[in-house]
Amino acid sequence: MNITSFLIYCMIATFTPGPTNIVILSTVHNFGAKKAMKYSYGATIGFGLLLVISAALNTILVTIIPKILVVMQIIGSMYMFYLAYQIYKKDMSKPTVNQPATLMSGFLMQFLNPKVILFSMTVIPSFILPNYNAVPAVATSIIAITLIGLAAFTTWVLFGTIFKDFLRKHDKIVNVLMTLFLVYAAIMIWI
Repeated sequence: MNITSFLIYCMIATFTPGPTNIVILSTVHNFGAKKAMKYSYGATIGFGLLLVISAALNTILVTIIPKILVVMQIIGSMYMFYLAYQIYKKDMSKPTVNQPATLMSGFLMQFLNPKVILFSMTVIPSFILPNYNAVPAVATSIIAITLIGLAAFTTWVLFGTIFKDFLRKHDKIVNVLMTLFLVYAAIMIWI
């Protein structure tokens, strides 16, 4: 396996803006780093589970990917539009009682996130399974990829924490930009 290509692919897929990373940034902005880390832990667990599922069911998924992909695109896009709406309508002048960014919501987001679904369905069959068939090697690869995902999520939490004062000062602009990023991500699924 070409480790360099594998790592570049993993870094680009996990560190670039996507639905999970944008929600993490919004959570830091609106609820703080502690809440964002809980969400990130849930996202990491979901991410790792998707990688396990991809490795375990790769041959079955290959035959039914088109059906799964269309359903996940519809559900994922609808969910991203919902998240975009929630971020846009967020009123920073009122204290928030309901904080939706939980470990469970981070976990579930991964199963509705087309970027993560597509990544997990491509990284395992493209890089891991052609080179490694033994369970320990595949498991080690899944753990490594999951840790890269955790590093990406944590980076977004740190970014949000470092720039929190700036983000709070310009909260409406930030919320509009995050809304536009999510809407863009949802639209790009279909293009």
